[in-house]
Amino acid sequence: MRQKQKHRTMAKSVTIPIIDISAEGADQSQVAKELVDAAVDYGFVYIKNAGQDITTEQIENAFNVSRILFGSPLEDKQRCKIEKNNQGWSGMHTETLDPKTQRVGDFKEGFNFGPFKDGKATQPIPQSIEPYEAQLAAFRASCHDLCRRLLMLFGIGLGVNPPDFFATAHSPAAPSGSILRFLYYPPPSSTPAAEAGDVRAGAHSDYGSITLLFRLRGQAGLEILEPQTRRWAPVPVTPPGTEENETPPILVNIGDLLSYWTNGLLRSTVHRVAFSSETAAEGESSTDPRYSVVFFCHPADDTPLEPVPSERVASFRGSDGEHSSQDQEDINPYAQRKVLTAAEHLQMRLRATYLQMYGDEGKK
Repeated sequence: MRQKQKHRTMAKSVTIPIIDISAEGADQSQVAKELVDAAVDYGFVYIKNAGQDITTEQIENAFNVSRILFGSPLEDKQRCKIEKNNQGWSGMHTETLDPKTQRVGDFKEGFNFGPFKDGKATQPIPQSIEPYEAQLAAFRASCHDLCRRLLMLFGIGLGVNPPDFFATAHSPAAPSGSILRFLYYPPPSSTPAAEAGDVRAGAHSDYGSITLLFRLRGQAGLEILEPQTRRWAPVPVTPPGTEENETPPILVNIGDLLSYWTNGLLRSTVHRVAFSSETAAEGESSTDPRYSVVFFCHPADDTPLEPVPSERVASFRGSDGEHSSQDQEDINPYAQRKVLTAAEHLQMRLRATYLQMYGDEGKK
């Protein structure tokens, strides 16, 4: 059992840029440049959420449905257990995000939503959330639209020809690995089996192109492995300057595939969810249950992961202070080129993550 700390030492939070992509009259070329610079330096960026892309009501509804879902009877959730298509419910310790170092699977539950059709889920879902299917479908669509908007800006900022190269590869009409995910982390008081050194979610990079993360104020846990110092640093839900905003900014991070596409120029930064409030950002705590809502955006399954048509990417060699491909590979081995299509990469990562589901196949 973990030893409780009597005194709390405030951890130094990581400083990540906050960008407003919807500011009236903003120069989109400048916004695109700022977005790319943040992705190069940190792999993470806060997007100010003023409600133009995803409304406060949509976010609040998503968290309310998440609470209902995870409060459903165990048998109802088990009826929807996760399958190899990466859709469904995963129970405590089902997922092991850092199999090389974790002694036990993650201390969390999750539910992955695949595509919706005509406002209805295309997979089994608990009966308790069936009345909210249309809401979830609309929220998922809004998340995907925001991702494509961000991908368009990345194309502009990188000088890709054509600039819609990334956005086109993420058509919502094409089959893909994109997932809307609800996550529930029980309070530490409910996980007495956890030991010192255990984490709520193991260190990992994300598998797709970009990720949208929605969090609740005051709930600690997320840490990133800072690229420059290689130390774990907390990522506050409400960074300085956003305290009066109606909702916290949306945290966006670069996934493996966008890093892969850009030869490591854009960072797929390793991150985790920690137990300890001792390392939390100011004003945040890990003592309560933690909920988060995530959208993982993936390109169409058959997208060939060939070099992006960008002179900046083609000439990238890690000089002038930019990180090299070897540096990136040392921190995140999945950033290196190993596969040919988006679907192949996703399957490689899922086999390593869900050891119980894939058995010996996952150890290959």
